[in-house]
Amino acid sequence: MRLVLKWALRLVALLVVVAVLAGIWKREELTRLMAVNSLFAPEKIVGNFSHMDKAFLSTELTLPDATPSPLPKGPDATLPAQTQAWVEARDVTALVALKNGQVVHESYYKGTEAGDRRISWSVAKSYLSALMGVLLDDGSISSIDDPVTKYAPALIGTAYDRATIRNVLNMSSGVTFNEDYLDKSSDINRMGRVLALGGTMDGFAADLTETFAEPGQTWQYVSIDTHVLSMVIRGATGRSIPDLMSEKIIGPMGLEQAPYYLTDGVGVAFVLGGLNMTTRDYARMGQMFLQRGRLNGQQIVPADWVDASTEATAPTAPDAIGYGFQWWVPKGADEGEFMARGVYGQYIYINRPLGVVIATNAADRRFREAGVSEENVAMFRAIAAAL
Repeated sequence: MRLVLKWALRLVALLVVVAVLAGIWKREELTRLMAVNSLFAPEKIVGNFSHMDKAFLSTELTLPDATPSPLPKGPDATLPAQTQAWVEARDVTALVALKNGQVVHESYYKGTEAGDRRISWSVAKSYLSALMGVLLDDGSISSIDDPVTKYAPALIGTAYDRATIRNVLNMSSGVTFNEDYLDKSSDINRMGRVLALGGTMDGFAADLTETFAEPGQTWQYVSIDTHVLSMVIRGATGRSIPDLMSEKIIGPMGLEQAPYYLTDGVGVAFVLGGLNMTTRDYARMGQMFLQRGRLNGQQIVPADWVDASTEATAPTAPDAIGYGFQWWVPKGADEGEFMARGVYGQYIYINRPLGVVIATNAADRRFREAGVSEENVAMFRAIAAAL
């Protein structure tokens, strides 16, 4: 009887431990879900955008033990008179401007600091494009005209079955995906909940089965396309994006602080919008692309890939903004004028003819309103002309 009672007590103790552990796990899961649901709340959005690792799983990139690449201080620039009004209207949190590789303006707002590692949102897509160019150059990936299923066989039989890497780079996959951030039931918001609850991004992509057009025919912004590029890269190399990005792009650039990626439940990087770094380090990316892939004394991204990826080759409407390989080309752009762009006001604007790079971060909850994107580009052009 004593033996039975002893084992019964042990079983109860084990069940208590299991219950406590399950409670902790559920509490963390619930905490992340609650954080996601309030991510864009007016009173929290600024702080959240500087501390995304508190709401999501994340992994830090590795920097070499070396001095950051030079970002010298230049003469203070006089910005256009309308700059301050724009900063306030667009809820800008950081503004860094370079002229000929020198910092001529740097300012931070809304209680944020220079050392904040800020969420990139879709600016991260342009980083993955740069990595794709490096891997094409070293032969890890044969051609952007290869089908994505050659490297990501999990996509066979899905909406991506007949899409090429070029189609996906150009956002012309033809895959049906609702990108409405203001619709809680949209695909982009469902994807956010998968991320918060520790699900898998690969599984989310593989579950997409509907298309609205043949691959390559029509341009439509589909953020999950960028994750498919990640699947291609990981399938081709057998390595993770953080490892590759650290070795091929981030490490050689020489950043001031180690960036981090948000990740899904199995540690896969959220490549379509989960890169976080300082605004000064975003500006370094712009300077590298202004210099056709060269920074810190070395050619990091092949110059021909820089040229190809920043050319408006996607099948956008004639009167629409241009799109390349995960880079944007403003309407009426001069040659060498292009940008990386993310929701809520994240930008890296490059104007090669003027030698100007502008990196901005913001918490603009009205970023979707008519005319806002055009207003931002006009502001960047005004600042570039004034420097």
